[in-house]
Formats: sequence, C-alpha cells, structure tokens
Amino acid sequence: MYLAQAFAAQRRGEALSPWQVERRALRPHDVLIEIDFCGVCHSDLHQARGEWGRQLFPMVPGHEIVGRVLRAGTAVSRRRVGERVGVGCYVDSCRRCESCLQGLEPYCAQGMTATYNSLERDGLTPSYGGYATAIVVDEAFTLAIPEALPPDAAAPLLCAGITMYSPLRHWKAGPGMHVAVLGLGGLGHIGVKIARALGAEVSVLSHSAHKEQDALRLGAHAFHCASDFAAQTHLRGAFDLILHTVSSRVDLDALAGLLRRDGTLVMLGISPEPQGLRAFSLISQRRSLAGSTLGGIAQIQEMLDFCAQHGISCDIERIRMQDINEAFERLQRGDVRYRFVIDMASLRA
Repeated sequence: MYLAQAFAAQRRGEALSPWQVERRALRPHDVLIEIDFCGVCHSDLHQARGEWGRQLFPMVPGHEIVGRVLRAGTAVSRRRVGERVGVGCYVDSCRRCESCLQGLEPYCAQGMTATYNSLERDGLTPSYGGYATAIVVDEAFTLAIPEALPPDAAAPLLCAGITMYSPLRHWKAGPGMHVAVLGLGGLGHIGVKIARALGAEVSVLSHSAHKEQDALRLGAHAFHCASDFAAQTHLRGAFDLILHTVSSRVDLDALAGLLRRDGTLVMLGISPEPQGLRAFSLISQRRSLAGSTLGGIAQIQEMLDFCAQHGISCDIERIRMQDINEAFERLQRGDVRYRFVIDMASLRA
C-alpha cells in the first residue's frame, strides 16, 4: 500500500477537506505515479456536490493528471521510472467487448472504470482521483506526455482536450469545413485551438460580448455574440459542424438552423435540465444531432502528440490544493480563463 495525501468530499454538499488515500499495492502491470498537476473540470464540481446521478463518498475528484512514474510493477514494459505520464478520465475497461477491442474504451459495453466516483472491475473497490499526491494505474491506461508540452497546461488536455479533439476528428474537421464552437470556456477555448490547427474555418458562438478578443486570440476566424439564435438570420445554414460545449439551456431548434444541409450538431456540454428538439429542425435539411464523449487511449495519445506538434496547450490558472473550494465557487461563476490546475507541490510541502 502507498499512503497519498488528498482532498476529498466526505459527504454530499460538503466542502473538500484533507484526507488520506490508501493506494493499492502494485500489481505486475501497475505504475505508481507521483502527481505534479491535476486539472479542475466542471464535472468535478458537479460530482463532488452530488449533483449528477450516483455519487460514491468519500470522493477524491480529479481526472486530468500529470506526474512522473515513481515505481513500476514487475511486468511493466510501456513505462519507465522517471517518465512523465498522464492519466485521464478512466483507468480501466472490460478490454474484451467490441468497443474495447476497437480502441474505444469509453464506450465499453460493461462501462469504463472512471478515474474517480466509480468502482474497480471487482465491483467493490471505489476509485479515487487526482486531487492527491499519488495514484496507482495500470500502465495500459497511462499516456506519454510529450516534452514539448508544459506539464501544468497539458493536464486539462486529458479531459477537455480529448473531449473536443475526438468529435473534430470523427466528423473530419479540416480545410473547407466551417466549424462553430458554442461557448468559450474550459472546453470551448481548447476546441477553437484544435479546430484551427486542423485547418477548419472556426467561429465562436457566445452570449458574452467581452470574450470576442479572446476568441480571436485563440484562433477563431469569427465571433458571433448571441443568445437568441433564431434572430441570427445571417448565420442560417452557415456551419457544417457545431460543437455544443455549454451546460446551460439553449434553443436547440434555432441552433440546428445554423447548420448547412447534412450538418451535425454535437452535444458535449451537459445541461441539468432536459432540452427538446423538433424533428423538423433536422429533417428539413437532413441534419444530424449527435453526442460524443472521450476518445480511446490511442486517440488521446494522438491528441497529445498533435497538440505538441502544433504548440497547443490549455490557458490555465495554477492554484494550491488548499484553495480548491474557492476555485469551485469561482468555477460556478465562470470566473476562470480557462482552466484551473492544481499544483500538488502544495500538498507535499
């Protein structure tokens, strides 16, 4: 066993506080990772506060992890001690179903094992995430962090980055395609960078006029400030692909109207309330409504290498672990540009 210092929510609705996590003894293919940085995802806030479905408490959030291998199991072959590695949103899957065999582990027929708020494959042992000084993970679910990427700004790529990269690749974003990113937050800002690097024509749709300069700085070709998409007659039929990244309620019928024939609206943000869409909004121009989650391990590595090649990382604000509850409050208000990252040195001091 390895005892790691951590911050945890002990019960639903409680603030995070110091705790200790017993990490399992190394199995043959496991690595012990000393965590240097962990990004703060909006889903961390929702789950720690018990706002999404089933929650397991005590809960140690965190699934955007970057650190170095401290120890390696006897059969480890992909990683070496001292190597900089990452851990994303999941740490295991059944490895046998059709999705897993195709490298699509997040779509595992038996359900992936999330990095936290989940159960290990034994169905009994809770998983605890990266708001901690160390974690033990099977080497097959670790990623190599390219040296060209700053480790702190690379951490959010393991969730936000792949959440945007996967649909952009699946729907073949590239030269000649007009892509709109709805929302310029933790997801949207990195989506703009990746879509631009892929060669697409990129627009940002936002209700916040003050974000226009940031959108253009990040690589957007155009910025459209609007909350009433039905009124944006000049944008009707303008886009091949719209990436919906916000968690607030949106008029999906009006948003779908901005798509060209055969265009696709991809849902990435999760609204706390149901949202409706009339069939005619899709039928009239053979449009599609789709959803997307994370990419598989191989695609996450592809994304990291792509970002290193193109000089892409997240815009971050580094915080101490002890400031996580204040960061959650700021995140709730949208007061971050664009991702908090925890420096775990603050827990080891």
